[in-house]
Amino acid sequence: MKKMITALGLACSMLLAGGAAQADPQHPKIGFSIDDLRLERWTRDRDYFIQAAEKLGGKVYVQSADASEQRQIAQIENLISRGVDVLVIVPYNATVLNNAIREAKKARIKVISYDRLILNADIDAYVSFDNKAVGKLQAQSLVALKPKGNYYLLGGAPTDNNAKILREGQMEVLQPLIDKGDIKVVGKQWVKDWSPAEAMAITENALTANGNRIDAVVASNDGTAGGAIQALAAQKLAGKVPVSGQDADLAAVRRVIAGTQAMTVYKPLRDIASTAAKMAVQLVRGEKPAYNAQLDNGVKKVDTVLLKPVLLNKANVDLLVKDGFYTPAQLAGK
Repeated sequence: MKKMITALGLACSMLLAGGAAQADPQHPKIGFSIDDLRLERWTRDRDYFIQAAEKLGGKVYVQSADASEQRQIAQIENLISRGVDVLVIVPYNATVLNNAIREAKKARIKVISYDRLILNADIDAYVSFDNKAVGKLQAQSLVALKPKGNYYLLGGAPTDNNAKILREGQMEVLQPLIDKGDIKVVGKQWVKDWSPAEAMAITENALTANGNRIDAVVASNDGTAGGAIQALAAQKLAGKVPVSGQDADLAAVRRVIAGTQAMTVYKPLRDIASTAAKMAVQLVRGEKPAYNAQLDNGVKKVDTVLLKPVLLNKANVDLLVKDGFYTPAQLAGK
């Protein structure tokens, strides 16, 4: 009986240890929790990540939260119970994951924040593009086209910390021109869930409120840009009012070629996905990734890798074909 109790206690302690009990550094189990696979951007990240991780000997378990914070928390808990060695998380809401991450850390599971910084939690590492630089590229592009006039600021999701960092970058460029009186911000609003439909409605209201006198729309990604351009098109202003974006979504790149969207920002997703996969495997193996920054997430200064974004406009869209991101036929809409 005593032997049975001892054996049972050992089994329980192994279960509580989670992934650590079965950790295999040569073949690490990686949980990849993604905000929303219904968006084109994240399906690309997923595919590149799996490809890179498997080359390094990893096995990837993917979950999509479909833009639900409750679902994402439940899925992270599920990945913990499945005994993963490392979690890579694209947070839907960067502020609500601290309890789930505490459970992961108890189970000795490493945690990497992917693309968006998880706030107020003890994460191990962060990988992203330099989002402040993205915001600066967006604003600089519009200022080059419309150095004076009425600007509308269309922010990203209020739950996404990146949306706030993008705005910081945008304002670094715009504020001196606002102070000079060259640019007037006639309105600004955050767009729930980065929704194109909400961005369209916000832009419609902004045009009505300003008698169509808006000279540029600083849209923080391609989805919100698309919504804004629909609203502008209804007033026969598409192509006359420059609109920024980011992510190099196919529809957006076609709009850039057509001239209705001024620019987008290309973030080579193969780079971030392969960097994150390598980082995940390194952390499980006790190796140190090549960090190039530290960012404060409210709990600690998080070791970070920041990658460089690329400005994309009509003059250099062929870069996407050279990189194998799109084919010429895709860009032509065939």
